Amino acid sequence: MNMSAYPGKYIIGLTGNIATGKSMVRKMLEFLGAFGIDADQLAFQALDLDSPGYHAVRNSFGDKYLNEDRMIDRSKLANLVFQDSGQLLRLEAIVHPLVINEVESQITAADSDVFVIEAIKLIEASLHEQCDSLWVTVSSQENQLDRLMIIRDMDHGEALLRITAQSAQQEKISFADVVIRNNNSITNTWDQVLAAWVNIFPDSGPPPDLPAGYLDCEELPT
Repeated sequence: MNMSAYPGKYIIGLTGNIATGKSMVRKMLEFLGAFGIDADQLAFQALDLDSPGYHAVRNSFGDKYLNEDRMIDRSKLANLVFQDSGQLLRLEAIVHPLVINEVESQITAADSDVFVIEAIKLIEASLHEQCDSLWVTVSSQENQLDRLMIIRDMDHGEALLRITAQSAQQEKISFADVVIRNNNSITNTWDQVLAAWVNIFPDSGPPPDLPAGYLDCEELPT
């Protein structure tokens, strides 16, 4: 367990490879009272038109990665970086500092005692160093493929490329304080989340029941 960079606030870092259920676990933690920060969504917004990230990516990668509306062609850029680790590092060097700054701003401004930061590159961006506890979601590759192909409508080759472009799940597990194994039912995942929450916050009161329909779908793909 690390020492939080924010006195008086408890920070849970939540990471895991693609399609292992990070977003579902974040929503469960939000239901339990944590203030949720989706750093992956912040990374997406960092490339919005005329943002600092937009101009940095355009300068670094060139106008060939813009679409006809002069916005960054995210699909074209993704096809490049997921096949070239060097290009991925170039992109991350632009995006990660912007995301970290925004995460810090949200934590500082929010009136909450517990936060959960969801980020697929939480460890790589060194965000885990600002957390009190690091949680890692894991899942079988078969489940990852199914979720990407069904929920994100990827073909098998594209889904496998996204999965294999990431570091091995075991590498993330080696950093973890809590491992959530998301291979079975929502109830099973909820039981794991609840047990970890009660272990950290034993005085949090009787465990609530997760309302039916609270999660938009049974398996969120991230």
